[in-house]
Amino acid sequence: MKILFLVYHGFSEHSGISKKIHYQVKGLRQNGHDVRLCHYGFDDRGHRCRFVDGQVIEDYGSGPLAAARQRTSYGCIGDYCRREGIEMVYARCFQNASPWLIHLFRRLRHLGIRAVTEIPTYPYDNEFSSSSDWSMRLDLWLDKRCRHALYRQMDAVVTFSDEERIFGQRTIRISNGVDFDSIPLHRFGGEGLEVSGEQPLHLIGVAEVHFWHGFDRLIAGMGEYYRSGGTRDIVFHIVGGVHPNYMQDIAQAPGFQTLIDRYGLAGKVVFHGTLFGSQLDDVFNQSQFAIGSLARHRSGITVIKTLKNREYATRGMPFIYSEQDSDFDGQPYVLKAPADESPIDIQRIIDFLAHFSMKPEEIRKTVEHLAWKIQMQRVVTAVADISKL
Repeated sequence: MKILFLVYHGFSEHSGISKKIHYQVKGLRQNGHDVRLCHYGFDDRGHRCRFVDGQVIEDYGSGPLAAARQRTSYGCIGDYCRREGIEMVYARCFQNASPWLIHLFRRLRHLGIRAVTEIPTYPYDNEFSSSSDWSMRLDLWLDKRCRHALYRQMDAVVTFSDEERIFGQRTIRISNGVDFDSIPLHRFGGEGLEVSGEQPLHLIGVAEVHFWHGFDRLIAGMGEYYRSGGTRDIVFHIVGGVHPNYMQDIAQAPGFQTLIDRYGLAGKVVFHGTLFGSQLDDVFNQSQFAIGSLARHRSGITVIKTLKNREYATRGMPFIYSEQDSDFDGQPYVLKAPADESPIDIQRIIDFLAHFSMKPEEIRKTVEHLAWKIQMQRVVTAVADISKL
């Protein structure tokens, strides 16, 4: 099948989202599909352009007018699909429903081209409604008014939730996947997971950090552990482009530095910044336990299949999270945190690891069915079944 994978933004080599998109494309191609990747970005002259596999299909120029045009002019996408015989468009939601996108997908529908849009997190309104960025609030306002009309032009919405309908449209429910070729097996100390009650306990949380990750709950939990007489040396490694002062001035959670100062945790919370490759692997292999999302409830989400949970399991690490995730709820290498604002119970993590014996290879084996090749083919198969209705 000829598929256009449509992204409304550009890419960064350090972005987990960018990597995920490329892995999804790889998964579709592994199933034998002819996949073209369409995205927006800048050329060498600084012109705003829309690309397909690196080739410009429309040059919007530069300046404010070009910025406006790229948000309203999608005709080049429809022209490309018609010219190249595209059979299906897989778009990734950017909270950007608009009259212009409605027009594009209505045209694709008239051309007989199947279309789905992936909504990475649902519901997502609370992630943006409290933003101080007026343009983001304006985008959300327009999205709310156009989303139902947009998704009527789709065959389905792809979701990582358990919702059967989103914005009035049927859903195709899949899991976030993993690319096994890109994720090495965890080797704590070079020999796999071996934790004694004497050595320091290193925790790792990897994310493009937002308030819904709830890392402040983990920091507060460390403080309460020491305040109640705990003596184990605990170190929390935060990997991602985040500053210690993050969340100092937002309503959803206390700032990291505020908690570090309050509990005297200087030196016990390490901000690594963005890492990748061997540098990232080194921090993982220094750590015994991973931290997933601990506050999805702050953005109104209770059920989600996050990418990070899957990456931790693929590495073969035990981890903690607070949302509902049917792929991992009940797994012996998972510790569930309550979905509230309480500090994380560090002693509970210590006790969990004291009796934990699964090897990284055993954990990794439990997620083989989450390979992107398998998850993306589920979408194609479901769209084919819908077309028969």
